[in-house]
Amino acid sequence: MLKRTHYTNELEKNVGKEAVLSGWVHDVRLLGKINFVLLRDSEGITQIAVPQEKVSKEITEVVKKLHQEDVLTIKGKIQKSKSKDYPVEMIPEKIEVVSKSEVPLPMDPREVTKANLDTHMEWRVIDFRTPESKAIFKIQTEILRAFREFFNKRNYIEMQPPVIIASASEGGAELFQIPYFEKKAYLAQSPQLYKQMGAISFEKVFSVMPIFRAEKFDQPTHLNEIRQMDMEQAFIDDEEAMDILEECFMFILCEVKKNMKDELKVLCRELIIPKSPLKRVTYDEVVKILQKNGEKIKFGDDFTKTQEKAMGKLIGDAFFVKDWPAEIKAFYAMPDEKNPKVCHAFDLIYNGLEICSGTQRIHIPELLTKQIKSKGLDPKDFKFYVDALRYGAPHHSGWSIGLERITMAVTGKSNIREVTMFPRDRNRITP
Repeated sequence: MLKRTHYTNELEKNVGKEAVLSGWVHDVRLLGKINFVLLRDSEGITQIAVPQEKVSKEITEVVKKLHQEDVLTIKGKIQKSKSKDYPVEMIPEKIEVVSKSEVPLPMDPREVTKANLDTHMEWRVIDFRTPESKAIFKIQTEILRAFREFFNKRNYIEMQPPVIIASASEGGAELFQIPYFEKKAYLAQSPQLYKQMGAISFEKVFSVMPIFRAEKFDQPTHLNEIRQMDMEQAFIDDEEAMDILEECFMFILCEVKKNMKDELKVLCRELIIPKSPLKRVTYDEVVKILQKNGEKIKFGDDFTKTQEKAMGKLIGDAFFVKDWPAEIKAFYAMPDEKNPKVCHAFDLIYNGLEICSGTQRIHIPELLTKQIKSKGLDPKDFKFYVDALRYGAPHHSGWSIGLERITMAVTGKSNIREVTMFPRDRNRITP
């Protein structure tokens, strides 16, 4: 078995030398005296030139029988190419067919023939091989890397909150109930309670984890399983939490713009970095702005996706909405000292999409118990959480960025399923 020695992006430095490549057949072009195979690996596409007068008859016959997505390992010599698309090419000395692909393909990874969204989701393993999908998930990887780098450099501790929990983390949203030995358990709808316990002990924490919401969503911006990028910090209020969020948000965007130029180009996407500092607009001010522009909304309503898009046009590409009505935020949000109908909560809107929510948390056990009851919840279900605040809990705040939401906003995609590797909604639990 041939062993790979190079990747596509290394070949220009190895003109005149032998190399061994492994990858998938992206395309085959049979032109008679000279045939071509486009071999795709994780770093790009290499042109394999197969002139009949320079290669063995055996190699020529193998090439004639190749199909898209066959897996090959090829040994050959690297030379400069006359093609404007491929600066170098390989002349094969040996071709090993590692795996044959069945034909016809369920969809075309070259995207010469476009498939609908359901086909892309049903055949994700092939969709991942398209240039667009590869670009999306390389950008998503960069978002995650930048998020972790931001907090690692600042000495935050990364938490691993549990996915199996005993009671609701936030109340309002429906939960997925699961059997857990002799007890009932639920899939976590948020790491909220656990990251607070981390913050009042370690002071500065962050996490990346999946969360689950059992609402019967059927919208292009919602799924039932998503990934959250969270932070929580002691001794800060909501305004300071927004400061950290803005700094982290801008760092992520700048890193993507700097390091993902080729991927943004594939997506025909120009990433504009918003001007800092970002505007901070109160919920009440936003409601009045929307009302003036003909939107049907009153104080106490949550914003629709259409209204979020309208806000983007009326207020800016990226901004905070703060001081929300307490009735539509979670029980743990700290009420305003002067107006208890309002709480210290905020959202970050980017490109007409809510990508992050945060609050200053209640750190006073008696007030937290009161708020739990006001939401129709049983304080007994949160005993471990309330008790954790009885032993030296400083004021603290935090927020959560939706990984898929920020990927949507950065890549310009209109459906969250396109930026989720294996989306889970009320209609899809496979692949």
